[in-house]
Amino acid sequence: MRKLIVITAFVISLTSCEKAIFKKDGVSTSPRQNFDHLWKELDKRYAYFTYKKIDWNQAYTTYAGRVYEGMSEDSLFNVMGAMLNDLKDGHTNLVSPFNRSRFDITLLGPQNIDDRVITEYYLKGTALYSGPFTHAFMRNKEVGYIRFKSFPGTVDDVQLDYIIDRYKDTKGLIFDIRQNGGGAINDAYQIVSRFITANKLVYQVQDKKGAGHEDFDQPKQYVLKASSKTKYLKKIVVLTDRGTYSSGSFFTLMAKAISTMKVMGDTTGGGLGLPNGGQLPNGWTYRCSITRTLDVNGNNYENGIPPDVRVMVDKARLAQGIDDVLEAALKDI
Repeated sequence: MRKLIVITAFVISLTSCEKAIFKKDGVSTSPRQNFDHLWKELDKRYAYFTYKKIDWNQAYTTYAGRVYEGMSEDSLFNVMGAMLNDLKDGHTNLVSPFNRSRFDITLLGPQNIDDRVITEYYLKGTALYSGPFTHAFMRNKEVGYIRFKSFPGTVDDVQLDYIIDRYKDTKGLIFDIRQNGGGAINDAYQIVSRFITANKLVYQVQDKKGAGHEDFDQPKQYVLKASSKTKYLKKIVVLTDRGTYSSGSFFTLMAKAISTMKVMGDTTGGGLGLPNGGQLPNGWTYRCSITRTLDVNGNNYENGIPPDVRVMVDKARLAQGIDDVLEAALKDI
């Protein structure tokens, strides 16, 4: 039987981009022992080898040949970091006192927004700043526009009450999370809980249960609890691009499950796995995605959630102050 977990707007029950849980291991400075330890840990714990069609044994063959006794810590870090970066997973990192490996999610696709254009040609000095939200009326006050660049963990009821009251008479809202690299998932829960009237299944999560690449538990269903506070129940268009990552992707996944919300723009960057990690024998730490998240229909979108309507900015028109993604959303509402 599938498990059901109710998530509220006040409990962080899945992940935060800034946090991971680490376990400590042994003590050794041997380059080979540390390399083998890292490879074996990911072999047992990483959640997306099959989905991403990654031959982890071949990765060992490729990178193990570059490891030798007496190599510098810098060189060892570069080899191990490069191996992890081949997973193309922003939640998979190696951290030492002198460096941190990181897959650059901006490599996934073009940036589908120019914030200067939004500020200069659309907001035109009319924006208000409520905590992490930048917002303003558009189209003769028929549409509310909300720019949300990250999930800082500081979203509160005062901000949301103010925004919902301010735009209560609009035809719809545009929630712009393009280039939002994530952060505290609790922010996403708090916001989306204001857009539903009853508890809603929004996604499912599978935990790794064994060492095999496909050893997962049955999906746990995550049900978002509707807020008891003021709600906005008209149309909402969510704008995304490849820089929409981690909690940004969770926000998008929840939006796809709600009938009053539509996603426009480009595919998100993914980042739907819970990061968890440990410590290597030499004291360096690592983390990797150890869960996989599915939509309500069981689809896996770790490589990115496709929009309901794909719209890309045109560079020539952008130079003229026209954001085609925002224009499409305004027209849709």
